[in-house]
Amino acid sequence: MVGRAGRAGIDSSGESILILQDRDRERVKQLVCAPVENCYSNLLHDRSHGFLSLILSLIGLEIACTVKQVLEFMSMTLLSVQETQLCQQKSLRELTVESIEMLKEKNLINMAPHDQSVLHVTKLGKATYKGSVDLRYSDVLYRDLSKGLEGLLLNSFLHLVYLVTPYDMVFQIKPDWMIYFSQLTKLSAAEQKIATTIGVPESFLVRKAAGQSVRKSIDPAVVNRLYLALVLYSLLNETNLWNVADRFQLTRGLVQTLASSASAFCSCVLHFTEELEEFWAYKALLTELTRRLTYCVQAELIPLMEVAGVMEFRAKQLYNAGYKSLAHLANADPSLLMKTVENLYKKQANQIVASAKMLLQEKAEALQEEFDELLMIPHDFPAA
Repeated sequence: MVGRAGRAGIDSSGESILILQDRDRERVKQLVCAPVENCYSNLLHDRSHGFLSLILSLIGLEIACTVKQVLEFMSMTLLSVQETQLCQQKSLRELTVESIEMLKEKNLINMAPHDQSVLHVTKLGKATYKGSVDLRYSDVLYRDLSKGLEGLLLNSFLHLVYLVTPYDMVFQIKPDWMIYFSQLTKLSAAEQKIATTIGVPESFLVRKAAGQSVRKSIDPAVVNRLYLALVLYSLLNETNLWNVADRFQLTRGLVQTLASSASAFCSCVLHFTEELEEFWAYKALLTELTRRLTYCVQAELIPLMEVAGVMEFRAKQLYNAGYKSLAHLANADPSLLMKTVENLYKKQANQIVASAKMLLQEKAEALQEEFDELLMIPHDFPAA
């Protein structure tokens, strides 16, 4: 479908053109002519997750600082308009007050010491909304990161990958115990130690792979999460999604979804840790891991893939042709680039070089600003 919806505040109508096959004509006709569906508030959807997140953000951004102000804000929402339809068991007021109490119990908000009527976010609450972390997992994430500091194994990315494996995907898979055990035993001795540190001993997997019962209680969420972490770790090393999917007997769609979710969650965890001083050590570690998960390619290809229009296959071609950095691409001759790289047309070559130059210029300007700030005389410099 192509077209224009009309310019906001200027046009009263727009137009669009839909090109379709004959077999879809009747179905599309029914869709276009169907009445407009009703719009309902989703704030109470998924156990009121959106409702709680909204209240936390209101308090964190200081849009509402008292219970009364939160109630006033809620009275202006779509949920308030549809209260009789959607709030069957409790009124919107009761739900709001209960949600505020729930946020207090989770230690995400509390009362200001100087004024017990004023609400403000705790450090954990600020980290939660700044990192866009699901409220259901904020306390679990904090606990996992704290435990990680006690014995974070940095001989590989595996331990960090485990910490940024999305919680909401943990029960979307059922591990194949033979594959689980096989993949774990292929790791180095130091990497196998990570499983024990997390809480999944090798003896547990041996018994599960052999079809035997396990008497010792092991948290299934931790077991499943480590399995997903192994998939991600394999993807980081292998970079070929098809091979990884076959190795773990998972659908390629699930592996792709896992990689995308892990990349997004890693960024959330990075912002989460930036707001909590005790997690200062994670910043540099997660910054690099976020880049690796975003592209899921060999580390040397990442600088090339930052250039607009350069995907994994093209990055490999450029790297093999000797263009191994952003500076190489920015200073390349498009004509020579066309001759060196197979199936690269003139327009594409020009776009790649131009994008590389622009990106390199942006990075240089950012460094120049930092340099200028360092040389600048402080505003509070003591007078002579």
